[in-house]
Amino acid sequence: MLNYAITFFIIAIVAAFLGFTGIAGSAASIAQLLFFVFLVLAVISFLTGRRGIM
Repeated sequence: MLNYAITFFIIAIVAAFLGFTGIAGSAASIAQLLFFVFLVLAVISFLTGRRGIM
């Protein structure tokens, strides 16, 4: 999930550099959405993860 967010972020940067503002905006919003989904899933997995027996 984080890999997709980074990929869309790089696409947004390249598109913005080349002047494709519509594509850059769309890619940036997708990257932001994927990053927040990754954060939520990471927090949930940390809170409900396995706990080893001592």
